[in-house]
Amino acid sequence: MKIHQPGELIEDAQVALRMLKEGNDRYLKGELIDKGSYKADRELLAGGQKPFAVVITCSDSRVAPEIFFDQKLGDIFIIRNAGNIADTTALGSVEYAVEHLKSKLVVVCGHSKCGAVTAACSEGELPPNIRHIIDHIKPAVGRGGDVDQVIHHNVEVMVEQVQADEIVKHSGATVVGAYYDVQTGIVKWL
Repeated sequence: MKIHQPGELIEDAQVALRMLKEGNDRYLKGELIDKGSYKADRELLAGGQKPFAVVITCSDSRVAPEIFFDQKLGDIFIIRNAGNIADTTALGSVEYAVEHLKSKLVVVCGHSKCGAVTAACSEGELPPNIRHIIDHIKPAVGRGGDVDQVIHHNVEVMVEQVQADEIVKHSGATVVGAYYDVQTGIVKWL
């Protein structure tokens, strides 16, 4: 088992992906790594960060990638918003992480029981800021299916948008999709 050290640059996306998979396995088994090194990690991270992965995920309070991937301070660069959308703010954050921090893995992680996707699947009047989120999810709704299928489609759409970003392409980062089940804690890779 490889545990990332905050000052260590991981240059292989497959190593980073394996680290996230191993972390989810530890989380499911209740065999979490010791995170008692926060003080030392903070001191090391004060000089800069080297997250081995970028995770775009939902702001749902049940969805915390640091926990379900069992990672430490400084390990993952997290971008959270309702519906895990890849709007210009999220893409700008991804660009920063892959270009300046040299993160080689980008994960778009949707989750079961997503309220934003559920709202996108229904009709009705919405305030402008929520409409912005829903407008980004509508292409996934157009691919059809029930809410859970649309959640998966939404991850696919967002992965495609991140992959199409010129800076992400130039960086050589790998972009993958994932689905977190809020009931079981299992992360499925799409």
